[in-house]
Amino acid sequence: MILIALVFAVLQLANVTGRDTPDTKNYLSYELNLSGVGKQRAAAETIDYVCAGKASVARRDQAVDPVRFHRASPTRRVVAECRRDQWRGVSARLASGPTAGRIVPFMPPRFMRIFEVRPGYPVFLLPFVTVLGVTWGLWASAVLVTVAGGVLVFLVLRTLRASTGAALTGQALYYVLPCGTTAMRPMTEGLMMALTLAALWGCALVLEGRARAGTWLAGGSLAVLFTVKHSQALFLGLCLAAACAALLARRRRWDGPLRTLGVVAGSGVLATVLLAKLLHYPSQSESVQDLLTAHYARPDRVHPWPEFLHLEAAFWIEWTRRQLWEPLFLAAVVAAGWGALRRHRAFAVFLIAAAGTGVLNQAAHPDINVWGGRLIVLLWLLPAVGLPLLLDLVVRRGARMPGGLLPGPARREAEVAR
Repeated sequence: MILIALVFAVLQLANVTGRDTPDTKNYLSYELNLSGVGKQRAAAETIDYVCAGKASVARRDQAVDPVRFHRASPTRRVVAECRRDQWRGVSARLASGPTAGRIVPFMPPRFMRIFEVRPGYPVFLLPFVTVLGVTWGLWASAVLVTVAGGVLVFLVLRTLRASTGAALTGQALYYVLPCGTTAMRPMTEGLMMALTLAALWGCALVLEGRARAGTWLAGGSLAVLFTVKHSQALFLGLCLAAACAALLARRRRWDGPLRTLGVVAGSGVLATVLLAKLLHYPSQSESVQDLLTAHYARPDRVHPWPEFLHLEAAFWIEWTRRQLWEPLFLAAVVAAGWGALRRHRAFAVFLIAAAGTGVLNQAAHPDINVWGGRLIVLLWLLPAVGLPLLLDLVVRRGARMPGGLLPGPARREAEVAR
């Protein structure tokens, strides 16, 4: 497990810069402000990081361009253009007077408010950027959180008594699938997936008889997730509570540990709703206006919900068409769900519920132009955990001999299980 994590970390040295997204500016400037840096300097350091990344990508692209590879390096030109574009709006907003919040005003205040209510990720970045600087701090934090996600997949599978080979396969799958690629980008998704996996580990512990530890782990993960992205905490709490209710209804008995876990998940949902209202977090209607007005660049819609529902239907039709064109994602999800249900049905309910939060997150933001499918990336947790369970099921069945006996360690495990 450690060797796979180390190999993955070393391979990430190939791309230290150029991983940032538009959201990275907001989280980085938030972290710099938390460390005591003023907004003018935070803006300068953030813009320098973003423009260095753009220049790095432009230089690599030109090096392999059949027409332009022999030309001079575009670094200076790209950096100058990037700085000019980034400073254009920031300078005007900073010059107009003090700005509210901790984030540099790269966008209008209503849009920045969405990121102001996510302090968890900037706090996570704080020690890395303080010690290693912006570039290496963001890289190291991304490597750590991605490695942690893979290790959590390993721990979940081992808790479910999957073979070591299957658990290592799950760890490797997490790194090579889009969930690992997205986690390596400096934004909240990596930390969100790690916390979701921690909650899943808690569910696995509950099912394996370690109810107290598992319940505390799931509840603590929901609490921390609220600080990272409260909408994800709401979705995960709802889905885990629904999974507990489904399992209790199927078993037709009042299972104490599952009941407690369901109560904790439901309490997390209630606490998220109440705290978000008490702290005046942006509501769902505000999010819909942000989507339909291109981040408030246009006037608010008078009747946003009918337009949103129309866009929602059109989005899923187009998304399905694209998935059927390249069906690897759907095939992996279906195979993983089937394997999980056959190998460990009770946990599969929790796994499908947690991965389903990716669908809910995408449904709340039906924007087909969002890069890389990062809004639905949590659905990739299903293949990362479910496919190794399917592999473990196939290997165990293949090990059975004609007389119904299992050779070697597999036989001893079966006898212990009986």
